[in-house]
Amino acid sequence: MTVRLAVAGHRVTVFDPAPASGASWVAGGMLAPVTEAWPGEEDLLELGLDSVARWPGFAAELSADAGADAGLHPEGTVVVATGSGDRDELHALAGHLDSLGRPVQRLTGRELRRLEPAIGPDVRGGLSVPGDPSVDNRLLLAALRAACERGGVRIDERAVESVCDDGTAVTGVRLTDGTEVGADVVVVAAGAHSSSLHPSLAGLVRPVKGEILRLTRRSGALPPPSRTVRALVDGRPVYAVPRVVPGHGDLVIGATTSENGFDTAVTVGGVRDLLRDAERILPGIAEYELTETAAGLRPGSRDNLPLIGRTGPDGLVAATGHGRNGMLLVPVTVAAAAAVLRGDDVPAAARAADPRRFAPAAAERS
Repeated sequence: MTVRLAVAGHRVTVFDPAPASGASWVAGGMLAPVTEAWPGEEDLLELGLDSVARWPGFAAELSADAGADAGLHPEGTVVVATGSGDRDELHALAGHLDSLGRPVQRLTGRELRRLEPAIGPDVRGGLSVPGDPSVDNRLLLAALRAACERGGVRIDERAVESVCDDGTAVTGVRLTDGTEVGADVVVVAAGAHSSSLHPSLAGLVRPVKGEILRLTRRSGALPPPSRTVRALVDGRPVYAVPRVVPGHGDLVIGATTSENGFDTAVTVGGVRDLLRDAERILPGIAEYELTETAAGLRPGSRDNLPLIGRTGPDGLVAATGHGRNGMLLVPVTVAAAAAVLRGDDVPAAARAADPRRFAPAAAERS
C-alpha cells in the first residue's frame, strides 16, 4: 500500500521506532483461514479466504518491487489430533466447514504419516487442507522494507505519541519527542499499541501474548515436515511451521495465548508446554537444536475481526486488530486500506471489518 501511494505521487512516511519487530517478527507465518475457522466467525473466514487467494499475486508483486523473495511457501496444512476428544473437535470443525461448502479431507493416522513421515504414532487422525499455505515472516518483512526503500517511502524511526486533529479532520501526528508532523491522512497500523494513538480507537485493540520457539535440525535428525502441522494435544493447540531458508530455523513452534498486558517475557512454562506438545506430534524434534525463544503481542479486537477502514475524524484510517491472523490478512488489508484512501469501495469480504461497527451510533442502530 505505502509503495503504491508513493509511486502514485503521494509523500509517504512510515513512523516506526523498531521496523520489522514485534508480533510480525515473532509470527509463525501460517496462512490458515480454513484451519482457523470456527462457528460464529464466518465473517473472519470469508475475509481470510479472500486474502489467501490474493497471496500468490501479492507475493509475486512484492518480490518484483523488492528485488527479493517475499517468502511464500505454497505447501498446505495438516491438522492432527491425538486422543478421542481432540479427534471429536476436529470432526466438528470438518462438519462446520462442510456446512459452509468448504470441505476438507479426513485422514487416518497412517495416511497422515504417509503424507508427512515426521508425524508420530500418537497421532490417530486429522485433516488435510492444501489451500492453507505459509509464509516466512522474516523474509516478508525484509521484502517489505526493501520495496518501501526502492519505492520512495520514507522510514522514520521515531515513535508516534498520538494522532492530532482539529475536531473535524486529522492534522498529523505528535511524536514522543514533542515534534508535530503534518499530514492529510494518517493510517494507524501500530498493532497492539494502536488504541493509545487516538480516542476513536480507545479500548478497541488489546495485547494478546504469544510465545514461540525456533528449532534447527541437527545432523542425523529426521527432516521436518514439508507442510504446516497444526495439532490438538489433550485440548491444547500447537503448531509447527517449516522454514525452507537456511538460517531461519527449520521449524517454528507456537503458540501460547495469554492476556497479561504488554508483558513479553518468555516463560519456563510456555517453553515447556510447547516442546512437550510438539514432541507428541513430531517426536523427531527431540534431536533438534533449540535456537530461539521469543514472545510477541498480537493485536486482538473485541470480535476477532480486524479494524480496516475510516474511523474518527476525516483522514484517519485504521489497519489494526488482526489478532492471530496478521500474516494471513496482509494482502486484503493492503487492498482495503488502499481502496479507502482512493475513495473506492473496499473488497466485499472486508466490509465486516469496518472500524465504525464499534461506534456508539452503530450500536444504537443495531
